[in-house]
Amino acid sequence: MVATLAQLFLNTVRKYSKDDLMLFKKEGKYQPISTAEFEEKVINLALALQQLGLKKGDKLVIFSENRPEWVMMDFATICQGGLTVPIYTSLTGSQAEYIINDSDATFVVVSSPEIRKKVESVRNNLSKVKYYITFEEEKIDGFLNFFELLEMGKKVGEEEPGLFEKLTEEVKPEDEASLIYTSGTTGVPKGVILTHHNFISNVKTCVAMFDISFRDTVLSFLPLSHVLERMVMFSYLYAGATIAFAESIEAVAQNLIEVKPHIMVSVPRVFEKIYARVMDNILNSPPLKRRIFFWAYGIGKKYAAKQLKGEKIPAVLKLKRKIAHKLVFSKIIERTGGRVRFFISGGAPLAKDIAEFFYALGLVIYEGYGLTETAPVLAVNRPGALKFGTVGQPIPEVEIKIAPDGEILARGPNVMKGYYKKEAETREVFEGGWFHTGDIGYLDEDGFLVITDRKKDIIVTSGGKNVAPQAIENLLKTSPYISTAVVIGDRKKFISALIVPNFEKLEALAREKGWTYASRQELVNKPEVVDLIQSEIDRACVGLASYEKIKRIALLDHDFEIEKGEITPTLKVRRAVIENRYRELIDSLYREDSSGSSDEFSSEGSK
Repeated sequence: MVATLAQLFLNTVRKYSKDDLMLFKKEGKYQPISTAEFEEKVINLALALQQLGLKKGDKLVIFSENRPEWVMMDFATICQGGLTVPIYTSLTGSQAEYIINDSDATFVVVSSPEIRKKVESVRNNLSKVKYYITFEEEKIDGFLNFFELLEMGKKVGEEEPGLFEKLTEEVKPEDEASLIYTSGTTGVPKGVILTHHNFISNVKTCVAMFDISFRDTVLSFLPLSHVLERMVMFSYLYAGATIAFAESIEAVAQNLIEVKPHIMVSVPRVFEKIYARVMDNILNSPPLKRRIFFWAYGIGKKYAAKQLKGEKIPAVLKLKRKIAHKLVFSKIIERTGGRVRFFISGGAPLAKDIAEFFYALGLVIYEGYGLTETAPVLAVNRPGALKFGTVGQPIPEVEIKIAPDGEILARGPNVMKGYYKKEAETREVFEGGWFHTGDIGYLDEDGFLVITDRKKDIIVTSGGKNVAPQAIENLLKTSPYISTAVVIGDRKKFISALIVPNFEKLEALAREKGWTYASRQELVNKPEVVDLIQSEIDRACVGLASYEKIKRIALLDHDFEIEKGEITPTLKVRRAVIENRYRELIDSLYREDSSGSSDEFSSEGSK
């Protein structure tokens, strides 16, 4: 029986012997790592860490991009009762310093010269850290080498056979497995304590619901620092699937073709980009090709609607669907590798239109919902229970209810133990015996959960109307000309938005139209550009209530930045930070001139 992550590891290496448990890119080609090699390295690393003094309950920080060594170091730590503390590679040295110190970590692992320099810049402030480890091949002063650890552990194993198994036996389901720091959209990051049981409950449920197996090949590219990718990594290994690591987010499109995965977990931004690219290609195609695409898409939508309702599909529609697939859909599907069983989307809301678009083409995206504090899945669409515009039904063993103010409350075996060293915050979030998610939503008549927004993000206009900004922002991002949107208007007469254009698309259009500009600031100031973006917004918001429609916009010549605290490492908007930083620009949207009118737009250059 698998009740801990240590038992999960042992189950995997004993049950699934394969030559390609993992795949990683080296010298332009994907190279395999066998189950035997994975097992040997994890055991040797674990024994080396034990020799260096890692004890049950000790914390080890992993500050690295996705790679097989990340997973090996993770299991080496948690298989003997230690806690892994992941850090996003996008964080600065000072941000990492806070997490390292707050977590009381005694080991810090880095992956590259760039990450190492971030740690070295704050090393004098890390008084609790005893050992620094690097995945780099060369010897670095002040750092233990990954390969040195493997050799050290090998010797320990030869001297004390059976020690690793003994260590794994001492790990219990209720033991703490990881300390994961929240992105902190509304304040200082908090360390979420997740136990072995928290993870295992989610792993077993998800593997069963989605029938993940050793026959599947998956592509991993979301940061392993993200609780969703971490949990699905455990799920893949539990099922014995082959795990291919994407080189980077930028390389995902190429890696999909190379790996030909059956499953990929992503955030909505990737699907938004694929959608925008497909639509852009179609709209710039000759008239005949456009007509064929929209005919095929129409057939796909009719077929999908009947399929979702469980209705019998007429023979004529089946034939048309086959033709549509051959002429159009197969070419798009081929760009995903050609054998995707399904995608899973999480981490942020996915626009309903985009999910329906992919489904009509024959690519299923199951959207789910959860938090770092819930390890993470609370609800998810799944085979046999799919409804677009929702995040699915609660998963088995998880209870969800809606508080009188609309807040989503949850309880179940996957809910965290608490926040590290923050008893007051823990008591507050568990008030009444339920975990308070901070999200607003409702359960529909079929028990599907619908998220409307973050509790603290709801906009209340001066007229008393409640507006959920995330839903509107998702609509705006379906435009190929809009990269990022932040809807504003709390206690204001109307709704406005800060818009970051898709500059790749916009600059291409400027070249085509012959618009001259010396900088991006000058480009976003052009009336033609403002008119274009406003028309895109009007088109996207056509179905909204009048008080939800965006009356004025401000175009930015730069995107929001993690380093400036404007967005989290998972690309969630920190509204308070943005509203403070762009206060003057936002105020200008609501400032009336002497004639009683105000400008329809503003723009801003880099600061």
